[in-house]
Amino acid sequence: MEIYDGINEIPGPFPGAVVTIGNFDGVHLGHQILFSEVVSRAYRSQGTSVALTFEPHPLKVMRPEIGLKLISTPEQKKELIALANIDKLIILPFTKEFAATPAEVFVDQVLRRAIGVRDLIVGYDYAFGKGRQGDIAFLKEQGQSKGFSVSVVEPFFVDGMLASSSKIRELVGLGKMRYVRKLLGRYYQIRGEVVMGKQRGGPLLGFPTANLALSEEDLCPRLGVYVCQVIYDGKCYGGVMNIGYNPTFAGSQLCAETHIFDFNQDIYGKPIKINLLRFIRSEIKFADHAELAKQIAMDVAEAKQVLAEAENELTLSCEEKFNR
Repeated sequence: MEIYDGINEIPGPFPGAVVTIGNFDGVHLGHQILFSEVVSRAYRSQGTSVALTFEPHPLKVMRPEIGLKLISTPEQKKELIALANIDKLIILPFTKEFAATPAEVFVDQVLRRAIGVRDLIVGYDYAFGKGRQGDIAFLKEQGQSKGFSVSVVEPFFVDGMLASSSKIRELVGLGKMRYVRKLLGRYYQIRGEVVMGKQRGGPLLGFPTANLALSEEDLCPRLGVYVCQVIYDGKCYGGVMNIGYNPTFAGSQLCAETHIFDFNQDIYGKPIKINLLRFIRSEIKFADHAELAKQIAMDVAEAKQVLAEAENELTLSCEEKFNR
């Protein structure tokens, strides 16, 4: 997949461009169905599949007061769109000035002149441009008058739940990781570099941990303990992770502390990825470290049971295509 950061990087109209537009936060199953239709149509017509997205997310620019927290980082989004076999990804810088672009100007300058759209495929609720003028009715009218087709992909439901970024954010906040996985088509993942912690996990509690510093600006799952899968250096390990503030030790910094099973390597400063499988319990304050250690042992036992029951599924999730 080729990536273009801005209109000026595009080398010229793409042959037989089949285009979709969206924010694609999380690249969930609804997005994947959209991409599949784009790729399939481009293949049948020997054209070019194109995804057009924006950075930062438009709501972060237009409504910063709502504090939107994203499911995927920009890097994750690129990786996941590449997995959908899209030929070209165009990332447009989103500013208030860009938001003021009239919808018809966007169609003429971006979709037609720069990209060369032949077929446009959008989600059922898509709209763009100043005042959201560019709704589906507008797009179909533009397509008829300017020579490109417009198709709409209907909403996708799983177990009665709409596959949408907002629904997934809600479920992540509630710690309902099994439902999150159903809508994403993969486990919810956090990633980062391992940082030095307070060195209590091993010496004091008997359970050494790999620590990731979390930003409260990021989408944070419900505070508590999770069964997890840790991906490091191309290998997968089971684990149990606590997301929270360490109330037993009067902690004040949000952190993800992961005890990795059957693992004994120095990974300070190294990148790891953590798939969240299941919420076990809320974070609570214990009377002392001995009581906490006893509870961690029970958490570990429960996590190992969950991991054993899901062994076949977890083997698949360790394949490279799921490690992103």
